[in-house]
Amino acid sequence: MSPLDLEYDIKRDIPNNPIVREIDKTRQRELWRSLAIGVCLVAVLLFSAWQHYELLRHGYEVELMEQERAREIELNRHLRLEIETLRSPRLIEQIAIEELNLVAPTPAEAHVIERFVPADQPDRSVVVSRDAASQGGQRP
Repeated sequence: MSPLDLEYDIKRDIPNNPIVREIDKTRQRELWRSLAIGVCLVAVLLFSAWQHYELLRHGYEVELMEQERAREIELNRHLRLEIETLRSPRLIEQIAIEELNLVAPTPAEAHVIERFVPADQPDRSVVVSRDAASQGGQRP
């Protein structure tokens, strides 16, 4: 290589203009379409996972409620049995005598009260209005 060639290479004007990239509309449209499809798929997967989680959670709640219902039914049965036991006349008499220091009345001290049953209403043909009775039985 001669010195002239070297000088030529150094002095050569290299165009260093900025490179302008043109946006490829088709590629950008495909990118947005792919992104939209991806977002839709993620949304569907999240919704499906949420539904599955809610189904499991409600299943556990139903199971807990059934267990609680069984406990409440058992407690109800025990309380009904206790009520029937406490209603027995023998137990009431025993509690009255032992705990409350009550004594049974003698036949002379006992008073029997009979229930009064009201008579049926008379027919309307028999009933006279109060105004008619005060006027001497005459009706206006």
